[in-house]
Amino acid sequence: MPRIGEVRAPAEPHSPTQQARVRRILRAAARLGGEYELDHVQMQEVAKQASVAIATLYRYFPSKTELFTAVMGDQLDRLAEDTLGSFAHSKVSGVSTVDCSGVRGSREAVAALLVEAGRRLLARPLLARAMIQSNNAAHAGTSAEADRNDDKLGRIVLLALGIGDPVGEDVRIARLLVHCWHGSLMRCLNGRMEPAEMAADVRVACRMLLREREPFR
Repeated sequence: MPRIGEVRAPAEPHSPTQQARVRRILRAAARLGGEYELDHVQMQEVAKQASVAIATLYRYFPSKTELFTAVMGDQLDRLAEDTLGSFAHSKVSGVSTVDCSGVRGSREAVAALLVEAGRRLLARPLLARAMIQSNNAAHAGTSAEADRNDDKLGRIVLLALGIGDPVGEDVRIARLLVHCWHGSLMRCLNGRMEPAEMAADVRVACRMLLREREPFR
């Protein structure tokens, strides 16, 4: 009978060299995930394109699910940096702080942010499916990384609103917007909705849910 492998937590990259390796791995995975269905992405090929040993890849990402869940987190970090670069903020993560003092958001800013996030994902549908499928599977396995990814997009929405110190209702509204965005995105990826319809739905959701939020604090 084959021995069942021990479940272990992925290693954390601490040194600059280790962090550079992880960045190469995430870039390689995103590149391959954009070209092939998730089932056809081989971990060995990810390691080869990232110029790391396969053992190194598995040290940081013990499974393909964990790898593409991390790719999703990296893509959300890039969205935060690119779209919200004019805001005074640190990198959105589970441990960082956000300073939005003096920044005023709007329903239009949030809608534009979510529409842009959807546009980016739909531009690489295979990668989008790989990330969402992996993130959902990670949720089923009670992955902390999947929870962090959900929190990241909610935090980005709050940043666009100019809310740096959210209360409970702020978080709930952001969560509802993310749920609406996610559902519309999945309909697009499944061919049941056109991107223009998704954008229209997101804008309506922002108008309805944020109607009472202006002027923002």
